[in-house]
Parts: sequence; structure tokens; C-alpha cells
Amino acid sequence: MTQEAASKLIEGATGAWEVVIGLEVHAQISSNAKLFSGASTEFGAEPNQNVSLVDAAMPGMLPVINKKCVEQAVRTGLGLKAQINLRSVFDRKNYFYPDLPQGYQISQYKHPIVGEGAVLIDLPGGEMKTVGIERLHMEQDAGKSLHDQHPSMSFVDLNRSGVALMEIVTKPDMRSSEEAQAFVRKLRAILRYLGTCDGNMEQGSMRADVNVSVRKPGEPFGTRCEIKNVNSIRFVGLAIEYEARRQIDLIEDGGTVDQETRLFDIKTGKTRSMRSKEEAHDYRYFPDPDLLPLVFSQEWVDEIAKGLPELPDEKRERFIREYALSPYDASVLVSEKAIASFYEEVAETSDPKAAANWVTGDFFGALNKAGLTIESSPVSAKQLSELINLIQDGTISGRIAKEVFELMFDSGDDPAKIVEEKGLRQVTDTGAIEKAVDEVIAANPDKVEQVKEKPKMIGWFVGQVMKSTSGKANPQTVNELLAEKLGVSSDN
Repeated sequence: MTQEAASKLIEGATGAWEVVIGLEVHAQISSNAKLFSGASTEFGAEPNQNVSLVDAAMPGMLPVINKKCVEQAVRTGLGLKAQINLRSVFDRKNYFYPDLPQGYQISQYKHPIVGEGAVLIDLPGGEMKTVGIERLHMEQDAGKSLHDQHPSMSFVDLNRSGVALMEIVTKPDMRSSEEAQAFVRKLRAILRYLGTCDGNMEQGSMRADVNVSVRKPGEPFGTRCEIKNVNSIRFVGLAIEYEARRQIDLIEDGGTVDQETRLFDIKTGKTRSMRSKEEAHDYRYFPDPDLLPLVFSQEWVDEIAKGLPELPDEKRERFIREYALSPYDASVLVSEKAIASFYEEVAETSDPKAAANWVTGDFFGALNKAGLTIESSPVSAKQLSELINLIQDGTISGRIAKEVFELMFDSGDDPAKIVEEKGLRQVTDTGAIEKAVDEVIAANPDKVEQVKEKPKMIGWFVGQVMKSTSGKANPQTVNELLAEKLGVSSDN
């Protein structure tokens, strides 16, 4: 059930403060061509290779809207459960970008393509919270200025100039850095499920402007500062933590917070002033005379809606319902499309709960240790399913399975092959197990006396038997034989 999370208050010299956070996330639309030209959007090309005459603002060149980009924006709006506006308008935002040749940015202001929506975020302890979406509008990206290539000049790379962006603006609904990070995480997952943005923050295809203000609980909003172009989820959290404390200390020392744009310095972990914050009127917005209003039909929107994939929230509920997973496990498994697909493939031919435990436990651990992604995993979903089934049918024990998994991860071999080659098949012969049990009991008469007083010590005997059989003995048979011979309950 969705709940509104309690605010995380920050203690200052004058008592508790509440931080208020809103985000403006810039997400690069996944498309082969730019928003208003046919130039390629390929990442990593040589500087100024993906530049058309339109991108370079050559005289007489007119922008032509890319239909694919419009469709991707509508898909995203539908994924955010937002209002799709059948009529929107492109405006000129007059602001000097040294790496945007037109001298203005084509954006949307009063009439965006997508209106209000909502995103459900997952918080610690199974709590959930709704973050409101104010709007989504399309705009063109600027190029990139390079200041470290020459001692006295800056270079300009226009490859990114004109690439289509979605600016997704939230309401000021978040009250902690954890909530803001959870939002960016969830939004990125939704965009990746939809295929509308790859979400690669390290490449700059998704970045966030973070608006932060502080207030005493229950009071009106304070003056906000905007932290520009934060390009990792971790940095979003660090920037908010520092900026909130900076504003609290400033106010408590008798100062006032100025509305301004700031930058987050990853080396110092601090924010620093960039410029005073502009208001909308400073940009002198007006409808772009080269572009007609963007108008499409509800039937077209409905057709796009039919092609939407199952999104994280719906998939999470299905995993809970169909696979009897806990809400926490389901949330982890749907956090990325690749993870959810991998898990479903494993669970299709093995026990779903065991599959969840293996995927979120040993499998994730091995990937993290090796610095690999699911796509580059040496262990396939089919192989992991086979390993789980070897445990379920008694071929190997859970302890041996961990050893087999490590060998699978190192070699890429199938689990059955490893079990046979290494002689790791579980011992189920009662006679052989009974011999090992008798030997352990005979070698430890003092422990036999102690177990009568402390029945839980049977676990020590189990460990010794498993050790003597190199972990191959069937644990259930070991427990039953020890309980019988020691005269204690196997439930201890």
C-alpha cells in the first residue's frame, strides 16, 4: 500500500529543519537523428562529425521536427501516467550558449507536450511515496565546450548540439536526499523499460538539475538554489546534503539565501555559486516562427499506448502475485529491465523463490566483485536455473552449490559438467553417511555428553560430518542419523 513517507528533518542550532527538493531531469531521447535535423546522434564520434547545416545555424536553414522524437516523448508521458497534450508549442529561449550556434534554444514553455503525472518511488523498509510530475517538455541540447585542449582557447564540439532532450520537471515533493536518489533511480528504470532514453549518466545522456530549499516544518517554502547538471545518483545525494546544510548554517548565522544557480564540485563535495538564477521573463520566450504548433490525434496516442511494455510497478506487483516474492525482493528484481528479464528466465524453469535468492545474492555479488553487468555475465540464466534444479533434486547440497557457482563464474561451464568432473555429487547412500556419523561420535565422547545438556550442539556434529564428507553428505540424512544416535531432536 502506498504511503507518504515521513520527512527526514535536519538538526540545526535553532532546532529541526526540513529540506524541500524538486528535480529537473534532462533525458536524451533515444533516436538515430537529432530533434530538428537528420544528423546522427551517435555517441563518441570525432568532434564536429555529427553536424548538419541546421545544427550549425547556417543562414536560411530551417528546423524540421523529428517524428520519432515526438513519439518517444509521448511514450514517456504515458509511462509517467501523465496528461498528453494534443497541441503543444515550440518556443525560442533566448539565452547565450557559446556551443549553440543559433544564439537561442528551441524549447517549450507555456504549452509543453506532456502535463502532470506521477512516479511511485521505493523507500527503505518497504515504504513507498508518490512524487508528482509537473511537466515534460522537449528541447534541443547544446554542444560541448572543451577548455582543456589549448592553453589560451576553448574548443567547441557541436556533435551534441540539436540532440533531442526531454526535460522532466517534478513538483517539490521530495524531503530528503534518499528520496531524490530513489526518484532518479526509478525514473531511469522507467525510461529504460520504455526504450526512450538509455539513462547513461556517465555519458551525459541523463543528468539532473537539483532545486534545494530549507524551511522550519510547516512554514512556507524557503528560497531555493538550483544545482546544475549533476550526472550521477550518488552526486545527487551528496549535493543535496551539502547544500541543505549550507543554507541552514547561513540562515542560522543571520544571513539570507539568494536564489542562484550553483555547481557541485565532485572533488570537494561542495556546491559553489555559478550565477544568479534567471526567471522565465529573462529568457524572453516567444513561439518559434519557423515551427508550427505540434498537433496530433488522440488515436495516435492510443496506438502508442498499445505498444507500451510492462513497466516496473506493474511488473513488481506481478512478481509478488505470481512468484510469491516479498515486496522487497520484487522491487530489487524489477529495478532494471535486464535484471527482471534475467530473473524471469531463471524462474521459468526453477523454483521462483530460490531463483530470487540466487539472483539477488551470489549472482549479484559475483557481478559486483568482477565489475560486470548482467549482459556480460559468464553465467547465463539457463545455467543458473540448472544449478538451482541440481540442489532441488538432491544432486548437490546448497553448500556445494556455492562452490559450483564460483567455478561456473570462472569458467562459463555448465553446472552438471562441473559436478561430474569434480566429483561433487551429493552422497545419499545412508550406509556411507552413517559410517561418517559414527566416526565423528566416536572421536568426540566429551561433546556427546555435552549435547545431552545442550541439544543445540547437534549443529556442531552436523558441521563435523559435513566436513569429513567434503560437504557431499545429504544434510537432512545427517541430521536424522545424528538425532537418532545422540537421542536429541533434529529440530534443535
